Amino acid sequence: MITKFLSDSEQDIEVAAQILKNGGLVAFPTETVYGLGGNALEASASQAIYAAKGRPSDNPLIVHIADTASVYELATEVPETAKTLMEAFWPGPLTIILPKADIVPKETTGGLDTVAIRFPSHPAAMELIRRSGVYIAAPSANTSGRPSPTTAEHVKEDMDGRIDAIIDGGAVGIGIESTIVDLTSDIPTILRPGFITKKNLEDIIGEVRIDPAIIHPDPSLRPKAPGMKYTHYAPVGELTVVEKTDIAVPTDARFKDEDSAAVADMINDLYNKKKEEGSKVLILAPEEHCHFYNSKDTIAVGSIDSGITVAARLYAALRECDERGAEFIYSESFKDCEIGGAIMNRLLKAAGQRIIHV
Repeated sequence: MITKFLSDSEQDIEVAAQILKNGGLVAFPTETVYGLGGNALEASASQAIYAAKGRPSDNPLIVHIADTASVYELATEVPETAKTLMEAFWPGPLTIILPKADIVPKETTGGLDTVAIRFPSHPAAMELIRRSGVYIAAPSANTSGRPSPTTAEHVKEDMDGRIDAIIDGGAVGIGIESTIVDLTSDIPTILRPGFITKKNLEDIIGEVRIDPAIIHPDPSLRPKAPGMKYTHYAPVGELTVVEKTDIAVPTDARFKDEDSAAVADMINDLYNKKKEEGSKVLILAPEEHCHFYNSKDTIAVGSIDSGITVAARLYAALRECDERGAEFIYSESFKDCEIGGAIMNRLLKAAGQRIIHV
């Protein structure tokens, strides 16, 4: 298969729309990450997405729409909570899970009787959905388990020759996948954290809980949402997260500096041991802490004062580790950043939950 490389012009989006109408696959930008899209209502298109990604077929796909009215065609029940969240956060980085209508094939939902729906805010994504006239099932446009793509070049690395076309819309804004909320039970439940936080949701609809599988993944369970069961976002090298143990400490900046130094000391010890063994080692740290480490082997991942810059840079940093041939990677924790919960969810999945507490 020869992959077409398209711009986000109206003419090229029309070309991509025709590919989707004909049952093909197109990678396209969203405000979160690049998605790999096919016709959500065609079982064969969803099967082709799984094949292109090498993705387990029980891992549900998210259906992307371009207007809220589409929800009523895709779902059998739309509770008031869903309507409230749609009004507050759509278009945007929120996915809701509802009971699926019969028109949605189980090949799209990973065999479940529920459907995950999202209305993206990226102009190219919205235009592609509208011009194609189809609902687009779209996981991230990477081979399964790899860091999600935040540029068209990342998509090319994984998908060139596997899919029909890639729309280049530049670097994405947010950099981590949408928040997923299950609305099929009495209490809305977060199945994947994202840019929209638990507090953001509770400010709108009241009580929201977090699925325990986010913190303690259970490989024996069928995933209700993307990213719940399998290792995701992982670089080739062995990634380990190092963070300060949670204890009650004063908030004085002097103590924060001491915490940072303690983490840096541990990372430097681990780094030096692996270097002495002849291994290729890299370090991930916020830009404010890069001075703690060997500069040529340290990759800056945003700013500790702006979680959105960390999210936007994280996957690119993990891919850079692969490009530089890292065998071992040590990363600082970003749990105290804005949207730190979502960032750490991705980072710990990439590390296979490998973490050292100082």
